[in-house]
Amino acid sequence: MNTPEPPRTEAAKLARLSMSLPAELFRQLDMMVEERALPSRSQLIAELIRHALAEHEALTRPEAMLAGTITIVYAGSGGRVRQQLAETQGDYLKEVISSQHVFLEQDQSLEVLLVQGPAERLKQLCDALRAIRGVQQLQLVTTTALLPPLYEGDTAPSATAPQEAAE
Repeated sequence: MNTPEPPRTEAAKLARLSMSLPAELFRQLDMMVEERALPSRSQLIAELIRHALAEHEALTRPEAMLAGTITIVYAGSGGRVRQQLAETQGDYLKEVISSQHVFLEQDQSLEVLLVQGPAERLKQLCDALRAIRGVQQLQLVTTTALLPPLYEGDTAPSATAPQEAAE
C-alpha cells in the first residue's frame, strides 16, 4: 500500500551554497542588504541569480519563453513618436500584453509594456522600438516565470460559446 508523502516544507526545498568573496564586495553586499531592509544575504543573492538566469536565457536560448517589461522614455515630439510606438506594438500583438503611459516633465513620456514571448521575438520588438527617432531610453527586464495562458490555442473563444453552454 502506498502512503502519501508528507508535504515538503520550504526549508526542505532549499540547497546550501558556500562562497568566498573579496572583502570589499562582501562589505558592499551587506550594505545593500541593510539598505534594502532584506532579512538576509540569501534573499538578495537569490534575486540577483534570478535576474542573471533570465538574462542568460534571453541571450542563449532565442526560443525560450520569457515574460517581462519594456520601459521606454521618449521625447513627446507632438505625438509622432507615440504614434510610431503604437504602430510597432501593433506588429507584436501576441507579445505585448498591456501598456501604461504617463507624461513626464519637459515634454517627455514614460511607457511601460508588459510583454511575453520567445526571447528572440522580444529582442526584435526592442530593436524595432529603439529604431524610432525620439526614443531616448529603453530597457527590457525579463523573468522566466510566465503569465498563465489567456486562451488555449491561438484563437479566441467563439461568439456562440456562451449561448451553447446555456442551452
